[in-house]
Amino acid sequence: MALSAVFSLTSCIEETFPEGGTATAEQVGASSAALEGSLNGIPAQMSLGYYVYEDQVHETDMAYPLFMIAQTELLGDMYPLGSNSGYDWYRNYNTFAANVGETSYFAYLPWFTLYRFVKACNDVISVVDIESESTSKEIKGMAGAAYAMRAFDYYMLMVCFEPVENIYTDISKVKGLTVPIISEKTTIEEAKSNPRVTHEEMVKFILSDLDKAEALLADWSPKDRHLPNLAVAYGIRAKVLLWDEQYAEAAKYARMAIDTSKASPVTAAQWEDPTSGFCVANQAWMWYISYDAENMRNLANFTGWMSGEADWSYSSLTRPSMDKSLFDKMSKSDIRKTTFLHPDKYNYYEYKTVRDRQYIEEAPACLSLKFRCKGGDWENYATGGASDCPIMRVEELMLIEAEAKAAAGDLAGGVQLLNNFMQNYRDPNYTCKATSNLRDFQLEVLTQMRIEFWGEGNAFPSAKRLKPGVMQNYEGTNAPSNIFKINCEGIKPNWNFVIPISELNNNKALQGWNNPDPSQKVTGPSPVGQYSPAK
Repeated sequence: MALSAVFSLTSCIEETFPEGGTATAEQVGASSAALEGSLNGIPAQMSLGYYVYEDQVHETDMAYPLFMIAQTELLGDMYPLGSNSGYDWYRNYNTFAANVGETSYFAYLPWFTLYRFVKACNDVISVVDIESESTSKEIKGMAGAAYAMRAFDYYMLMVCFEPVENIYTDISKVKGLTVPIISEKTTIEEAKSNPRVTHEEMVKFILSDLDKAEALLADWSPKDRHLPNLAVAYGIRAKVLLWDEQYAEAAKYARMAIDTSKASPVTAAQWEDPTSGFCVANQAWMWYISYDAENMRNLANFTGWMSGEADWSYSSLTRPSMDKSLFDKMSKSDIRKTTFLHPDKYNYYEYKTVRDRQYIEEAPACLSLKFRCKGGDWENYATGGASDCPIMRVEELMLIEAEAKAAAGDLAGGVQLLNNFMQNYRDPNYTCKATSNLRDFQLEVLTQMRIEFWGEGNAFPSAKRLKPGVMQNYEGTNAPSNIFKINCEGIKPNWNFVIPISELNNNKALQGWNNPDPSQKVTGPSPVGQYSPAK
């Protein structure tokens, strides 16, 4: 029995995650309309609140936005500066002071969220014969979109679970291992003894999916950008190649994605628009998901977590704010700085907001105004939270191209690309100072990615690859308590996600092959301005 017809991985998963009305493979294959419905259901799933448990069990159970928020917290780029940081359910991604090991939600939810996405793609892929001449171009194109999304899902699994060396945990036994591959052909019995594949095997599998996606999407485009098109497939390949350090190829495909998309970066006016800023898709967004006002949850929705203006969900309690050291890296002429509150508030800038002046004056410094409530409705979650959320923006490919070009041997060319991007779109007074050393330049690109994609998470893979060190306890830090005041050399050990125990129990090939538990390997406060040593 093909695994595409049931929930993937193990029998335990079948019990824990009912189908919830998902179409079977036979139903999907009955007609092109059913196939299209199943395909369109994938991006719809990506914004579902309580996606894995299908009930209010853990507030980070938010489908794809889980990764947008978690990756920002992993970087130490976001703090809850409200009256009670305990309302920040994501803070263990930032601090790992509590349990983030194999029995925790922080292992369980990322793993099963991504594998549920994989299953949805497998359901489509399994019923389309892409080799048959009788299969229509439209149906093949839909399969191409599914191959692209599956490639993205495995890229995310690889980034999260492939361990990177660090001084805090010993990864020597599992170095170079990623995750098990579940394809449309995998059986339940095979899934019960399915080992972690190597980095090389996973990259090969993902690129094979992208080969198919690119061929099939060359002759078909989805109706809207909720599904990946050819440009997005090129963009996913650029991300994978960057992770694999195939820099020349990464630069090549980043440029192909930019040119094919015909997208242009978010403008200054769009960036700080108080009714549509980062809640309504625009010309820069190559791929995005949307919340359905009728089906969204009042707590488990992205805007309610990340908008500094919303008065529902957790943001009004946590007050999501940028790390001060990152805020200070933006000059006053950087258009992005106007959506994070300066300590001097209106003496610094006349902020564009739907809230009143008193609200801004009383808000914490560095509070984010980046993600607005749709239509400016900060009171009604069903209106203000019915937002769009970006998965891929053209800016990411521009920054990938700059780093990859430099890393492939043309440092001057990479510097020029970064200067062009910054001066034309973000800060007219910017000049890159890292012009003689590749690593310094890579870290400067990473800094711009952390600023550009604050709250979107896209900088995390580059940080995990480059191991830049994380400094959260420094003179003037705005980290709200000691558990956040941690400094880690290279990477935080929890950047290597742990496989959940339920999967270990049901897949014997994984037993003894988990990533080490990073829980409490570094506890705050670290010495000011110094990395914590290994215990």
